[in-house]
Amino acid sequence: MKEKFLILLAGPPCTGKTYLLDLLKEHLEEIFVITPDEVKIDFAEKYGFCNKEEKRRLEVEKVWPFYYHILEQYMYAWKKVIVSEYPFSDKQKERIANFSEKYGYHVITIRLQADFDILWQRRYQRDRRPDRHLSLIMTHYHYGDELEDRNLADDHITRQQFHQIIEDRQYNHFQLGELFKVDVTDFSKVDYAPLLRHLCTHIFTKNK
Repeated sequence: MKEKFLILLAGPPCTGKTYLLDLLKEHLEEIFVITPDEVKIDFAEKYGFCNKEEKRRLEVEKVWPFYYHILEQYMYAWKKVIVSEYPFSDKQKERIANFSEKYGYHVITIRLQADFDILWQRRYQRDRRPDRHLSLIMTHYHYGDELEDRNLADDHITRQQFHQIIEDRQYNHFQLGELFKVDVTDFSKVDYAPLLRHLCTHIFTKNK
């Protein structure tokens, strides 16, 4: 029986998971992608929220159930390679592990890590870029809302909060299945070629 793979791109925010996802799309054939942040934005556009509690409730009651539903549907349909990127923690670990065992998926975690001060600089700048979706940095959002100056968003995270979240959720320790660790403190020095070759060879060999 051909082996099926679930690749989790993990690690704290601003470690370049989306960039790595794009590389995987280029190198692996027929991959199926599901990312919680895209689901968050889609649901914010559809339903909106008026305050922090509604934002939290939208995530708990709609975003994550939808994410798990799609993930399980991909597995039920025997998709050969599924990729998901997120700062995964133990909050998601058991559910994903259960699905993977139920449907016979080989799990690979690629955990990206970097010096905290570098991460904070990236996070601060990213949240203030004009293309940052408002729903991610506001306590209230509905479709069509605009804010020209992202510095005025009312749900920016502080440096201390950012550090505490990384520590509390143990982003730098998440692992499910086979683990590959990549230091992305300096993006210019990261060479993904060996990892990509290994993944392509491994997946191809298991599915000959």
